[in-house]
Amino acid sequence: MSAEKYIKNYINGALVPAVSGDYLENLTPSTGEVYSYFPDSGPADVDQAVKAAQEAFPGWSNAEPRTRFRLMMRIADIIEQNLEVYAKAEALDSGKPFTMSSTVDIPRAQSNFRFFATAALQFGSESHHMAGSAINYTLRQPLGVVGCISPWNLPLYLFTWKIAPALAAGNTVVAKPSELTPMTAFLLSQACIEAGLPAGVLNIVHGLGPKAGQAIVEHPGTKAISFTGGTKTGQHIARTAAPMFKKLSLELGGKNPNIIFTDCDFDEMMVQTLRSSFSNNGQICLCGSRIYAQRPIYERFRDELVKRTQFLKVGPPLAKDTDLGALVSKAHMEKVQSYLSLAEVEGGKILCGGTVANPGSTYENGYYLRPAVIEGLPIDCRTNQEEIFGPVVSIAPFDTEAEALELANGTPYGLSATLWTQDVSRAHRMAEHLQAGIVWVNCWMLRDLRTPFGGMKQSGIGREGGQEALRFFTEPKNVCVKYR
Repeated sequence: MSAEKYIKNYINGALVPAVSGDYLENLTPSTGEVYSYFPDSGPADVDQAVKAAQEAFPGWSNAEPRTRFRLMMRIADIIEQNLEVYAKAEALDSGKPFTMSSTVDIPRAQSNFRFFATAALQFGSESHHMAGSAINYTLRQPLGVVGCISPWNLPLYLFTWKIAPALAAGNTVVAKPSELTPMTAFLLSQACIEAGLPAGVLNIVHGLGPKAGQAIVEHPGTKAISFTGGTKTGQHIARTAAPMFKKLSLELGGKNPNIIFTDCDFDEMMVQTLRSSFSNNGQICLCGSRIYAQRPIYERFRDELVKRTQFLKVGPPLAKDTDLGALVSKAHMEKVQSYLSLAEVEGGKILCGGTVANPGSTYENGYYLRPAVIEGLPIDCRTNQEEIFGPVVSIAPFDTEAEALELANGTPYGLSATLWTQDVSRAHRMAEHLQAGIVWVNCWMLRDLRTPFGGMKQSGIGREGGQEALRFFTEPKNVCVKYR
């Protein structure tokens, strides 16, 4: 198994170029240079993939769950056996440190396959007895061909988070990775071939969102769309798919609050807050980008956060001492820089970071930015209302629990929230009223794959994870049998 210079689509069990024969450049953020090429696919490629998936659906959907289990576990084994290859490909593609891709992204990708392979053996349905007259039972049947579209920030992690439950439930899949990070999806294609996955069960189409992604969304043969990405793109997908009565799962943006009370475990909070602020360059939808510390500890917290942020090493993804790698693209780095300029216009003070970093040598043209901490911004400014998705956090003090709650809920987003307190009653009160799909208390990114995942408000619709994912990828059918 190897990363190749010319990536191919995976359609009907084979690696094939785009129908057009055209390729697009794939740049590595670490140097800003082209290091591979991926197919410029469009509607014709998607149509081929959908037809292959339709042909494969009867056999896959009627296969014993144990058959699906064995194949999915074999794919997980291949990913695990080639962890270093996958992790290096992820680091080069996305700019993230190898230390992260090798310990977070790739292990989670193989765990996704293992979890849902096992879940397929245990997924059941309900029955309801009408005493003395009838029995009702619910069939949960796969939808058919489903479309899965994933983002660039956690490429294989989120790609498999969609594909695995869809396959486990008996669907066949047409999937598209981000055009910015296609390599590990290509490696997954190789793993599927090696594992003996039947042709057409999973099809991976590379290309641009407006061409390949749009074709998946609007194709009459796809029965559901699972998408993770920006809120504006999610709105567009909903406008296209909803009139076609497709099931939709949209995991969108976040502007997550991190609320720190005076009674927190200060040392543990600092470790996890630094992590939740700048992991993956802040390019995780769950990062806490708005930090609120109670006034008695605010100055201590501010000074400590700035000191620790300045110690973070920005450097090449494959260097062992790198804390933050490169941002995913030049355009994205420029977007983040524009928000830093905006923050100053809106009255904020940049306490540290926000400047371009230059690791030198062959990396001088990479997309490196020092992590930034901003103070003095009001809640209603654009910097605090819009998703930046970069190594940028804003900080502010609060006095009361009610004020903290108002600040936390004061944006159009509602994906996650983090709460630091030793007061159990306060933790439960706050968790009940925080407008977020996930609330972490005294931790961050502690995930159990059995739990529902998703957001409120403009952070999306639907839930992923555990039984929720299997329910999304199946259609419930009630059967009523009268026996008297």
